[in-house]
Amino acid sequence: MWSVHRLREELVRRLRRLMRTGVPIAQCAIAAGLAWFLARHLFGHPAPFFAPIAAVISLGVSLGQRMRRALELVVGVSIGVGVGDILISFIGTGSWQIALVVALAMSTAVLLDSGVVIVLQAASSSVLVATLLPPATAGGLTRMLDAAIGGLVGFIVAALLPANPLAVAHRNGRLVLGALADALRGVGNAVARQDIELAADVLAKARKSQQDVEELRAALEAGQEIARFAPIRWRRRGDLERYGTAATPIDRALRNTRVLARRALAALRDGEPVPRPLPGLLEELAGAVVLLRDELASGVDPLQTRAAARSVAKKSTVELLGEGDFSMQVVVLQVRSIAVDLLQATGLSRTEAIAALPPLHPEEKSR
Repeated sequence: MWSVHRLREELVRRLRRLMRTGVPIAQCAIAAGLAWFLARHLFGHPAPFFAPIAAVISLGVSLGQRMRRALELVVGVSIGVGVGDILISFIGTGSWQIALVVALAMSTAVLLDSGVVIVLQAASSSVLVATLLPPATAGGLTRMLDAAIGGLVGFIVAALLPANPLAVAHRNGRLVLGALADALRGVGNAVARQDIELAADVLAKARKSQQDVEELRAALEAGQEIARFAPIRWRRRGDLERYGTAATPIDRALRNTRVLARRALAALRDGEPVPRPLPGLLEELAGAVVLLRDELASGVDPLQTRAAARSVAKKSTVELLGEGDFSMQVVVLQVRSIAVDLLQATGLSRTEAIAALPPLHPEEKSR
C-alpha cells in the first residue's frame, strides 16, 4: 500500500512537471512543423533538414538572449555548411575527412572570435554535411537559408505563443524571499535560544541562497523579453517592473543577512550578551520580507512592506538595543542595512531609504 501511495505521488509530480513545460513543448512542436512547411512549400527546398532543427534550437536557448543566440545559430550553421561543402567536395567522406572538417569548421568559428553557440553549431553542421547531407544533395546556400528560416520561425512562435512571464518570476521570487525570511527568522531564534548549532546551520543555508538569486535574475530577464516582444503579455510589464526594482535590493539584503548571521554566530561563540529586543526585530524583518513576497505576487505596490521596514528601521538604534560588544554592534548595523534594502525593494531610492533611518545614536539629533 505504501509503494502504491509513493507511486501515485511520483506520477502526480511528473504530471505537474509536464504541465509546467507544456508551453515550451507546444512551441517547439509548432515551430518545427512550421519551419519545415515554409522551407519545403514556400521556398521549394526538397529536404529542409536544417529548418526544423534551427527552430527547435532557437527556442531551446536562454530566453533572455534569444535574438542574439538565434543569430549565432544561423552564423554557426553557415560556417559549418560552408566549410563542409567546400572540403567534402574535394576530399570525399570518411572518418579522417569528418575529423578534418569538424576541426577546420570549429577553428574558423574561433578565429572569427565567435561564441560557444557558433562554434558548436559549426561543428555539428559540418558533421551533418559530411555524413547525412553530402554536397551533391543540396547546395550550401539552401541549407544556410533553411537555418535562417528555422531561427526566424522559432522567434516568431515564441512571440505569438509565449509562456507566462510572471510564472517563473513568481516561483523564483518565492524561493529567494523565502530563503531571506527563513534566514532572518532563524538567526532570531538562534540568538534568542543562545543556540550556536542553530546559528551555524542558518548561516550554512543562507550561503547557498545565491544560486536562487541568479535564477531569479535570469527569470526576470526572460520575462522582460517575453513582455517586450509578445503582444498578449504586454500588460504584465508593470508586475515585472516591480520584480525588477526589487531584485537588486533583495540580493543586497541576502548578502547583508549572511553577514548578520556570521556575526551573530561569532557573538554566540564569544559569549556576548544578546540585546533583548534583537530577536523581535529580526522576526519583524522576516515578516516584512513575507509581505514583500505576497505583494509582489499579488501585483500591487508593496506599501505594507514599506511600512513594516520603516517600523524596524526606527527601532534599530544602539540606545534601544543596548551597547553590546563588537559582533553585536555589527548585527545592529546589519539590521539597519537590511531595513534600507527592503525599503529600496519597495521602490524608494537609496537616499529616501536612508532618510527613513533615525540617527544611530539618538543624541545626534541635538547636535
